[in-house]
Amino acid sequence: MLLTLLQATAQASNTASKINVEQLLDRLLNWGIEVGKDILAAIIIYIVGRFIIKQISRLVSKILEKRKLEISVQTFLKSLLSILLNLILAFAIISKLGVETTSFAAILASAGVAIGMALSGNLSNFAGGLIILVFKPFKVGDYIDGQGASGTVKEIQIFHTILATVDNRIIYVPNGGLSSNAITNYSKQDMRRAEWVFGVEYGEDYEKVKAVLERIIAADKRILTTPAPFIGLGALSASSVDIKVRVWTKTENYWDVYFDMNKIVYDTFNKEGIGFPFPQLTVHQAKD
Repeated sequence: MLLTLLQATAQASNTASKINVEQLLDRLLNWGIEVGKDILAAIIIYIVGRFIIKQISRLVSKILEKRKLEISVQTFLKSLLSILLNLILAFAIISKLGVETTSFAAILASAGVAIGMALSGNLSNFAGGLIILVFKPFKVGDYIDGQGASGTVKEIQIFHTILATVDNRIIYVPNGGLSSNAITNYSKQDMRRAEWVFGVEYGEDYEKVKAVLERIIAADKRILTTPAPFIGLGALSASSVDIKVRVWTKTENYWDVYFDMNKIVYDTFNKEGIGFPFPQLTVHQAKD
């Protein structure tokens, strides 16, 4: 009798254990299906969201181009729009995965001070970008020198300004530094002044040298007559008589005029018999 009772108890226990395992497996399967649905939905939201973001970005680009806004403003606004749209997409995905966005926002708000301190540099760069767009110390296409970097402005983004150097390097310069420090903009004005110092030998006829330089300047149509070119005796150096020449030209012609003038003066002086000096040292020997 006792043995029969023990066998019945063991059989009931095994049956209960089988039921519990089956229920656990069933719950796990249902949970996996629900999680799988959420993950699949999140993936679909991401794909569709990225497609919508691209379409919105293209539409905004066309609108900005039709309004003929400056390239610097366009790049800044497109960069800002891209960040905002991607943040919205991220919140939508997080919400679909079951994370409470209100709790997530509360966590972000409570960590706002720490995040602000960590991102203080980026916030200053963002503010610097706004200052650059409002006050326009430079724009896309200008050649500038600032923060130890020189180059042509390719883009003004929300945190950085992208410069392309003359040897085709790309430099990312923080907007905060550009907006709060000195910047040299070589493209801001329509005209630039080119300046040379040509040294000739002592004994050369100054009036002849001046006349030759005037003829060279008059022959170059890129050199402006107003303001008038300047030629003067700059200095009597140790080994040369230095003639200073200053002319004005269009900003886009500056470097061509500068280098062409050096070559033309060298060739012309040789033809005219005007000698270029070289360092000389006279040594006097003392007599016993």
